[in-house]
Amino acid sequence: MRLRTPLSLVSLAVAVVVLVAPGAEGKKKDQPDRGMLEKMDAVPCGAKQKGLSGLGSFWASVGITDVHATEKLCPQYLLRTDNMDYRIRPMNMKHPVILPIGHEVVLKLKKDRMLVRVPEGDKKMREYEVVGMEPSAPPPSENASSKPGNP
Repeated sequence: MRLRTPLSLVSLAVAVVVLVAPGAEGKKKDQPDRGMLEKMDAVPCGAKQKGLSGLGSFWASVGITDVHATEKLCPQYLLRTDNMDYRIRPMNMKHPVILPIGHEVVLKLKKDRMLVRVPEGDKKMREYEVVGMEPSAPPPSENASSKPGNP
């Protein structure tokens, strides 16, 4: 006894297999960017002044020129990814969290801000300001002698 299936049912089964097969290969979610913290520098990021210097020549003529200025230093990190080097500073300057140098971090860029998380740490996303960017590997420059027409 031979079973007959309608042609439309077979074509529907083939269409389902063709459409489901690409999704079954295990498409991964968009992986977050990762980078390595290379070094930390203490850079000047402003001066804190207390006193009467902002009131101008009136106080200077009276003889009051008491100003206490201290240079404020901020941590600045070099974060290296596969194709870029970023220089970042913490947004919260009152209580900056010191990141572990030589560890891998997960990062997400949003305009001029970078959200950084240390997977082995407390796993909090912290906001940093991007103050510099440059390519990791500069493009190879051609030698002047290798150009045609030069002796």
